Amino acid sequence: MSSDVIIHIVDDEEPVRKSLAFLLSVSGHAARAHESATAFLSIARELRNACLITDLRMPDMSGVDLLRRLRDDGAMLPTIVITGHGDVPMAVEAMKAGALDFIEKPFADEVLLEAVDRAVAELVQRPRAEDDEAVRSRLADLTDRERQVMRAVVAGLPNKTIAYDLDISPRTVEVHRANVMAKMQAKNLPELVRMVLGAGAEPTSD
Repeated sequence: MSSDVIIHIVDDEEPVRKSLAFLLSVSGHAARAHESATAFLSIARELRNACLITDLRMPDMSGVDLLRRLRDDGAMLPTIVITGHGDVPMAVEAMKAGALDFIEKPFADEVLLEAVDRAVAELVQRPRAEDDEAVRSRLADLTDRERQVMRAVVAGLPNKTIAYDLDISPRTVEVHRANVMAKMQAKNLPELVRMVLGAGAEPTSD
């Protein structure tokens, strides 16, 4: 089935569309580019065996709004959101709206291709209950302070802000943040967010 999957790219910047399409094609994926969310929505309902890569910030419609429209139209696809470093809270909203993953710019080719592999795998509906249970077990192993730091990190807050809010030093935040990543077995922030939301945990609540 994976050989039949088409990866649709939605980005308002032509160089980005061309670069992503080229990367996907040389990696063995079929790709189709769209210059706007509106253009993509016009064909979304007809798509089968498709995944989506979309930028978060676009002039006609944001990536979050695109996902919400797809969900409301019953045309939701496994979706990867590309975002800038300052857009983590919006990226979390995108995942709540149904995105499978988000990737921060700039990113290595391998990071995108790994995310695409996860999106394609989602199409075959692999059971995830066991994985989510493992994540919940890791969450339970966090200390109260580590959990506070994790929620703030997933919400996109910088270390200095977290330190101020929790009345601890930035260095202490760094230590707790490192412990969270190690205990959760997360390689990076997008993976941590995916774990937390996938396990049904609310990142911004106490």
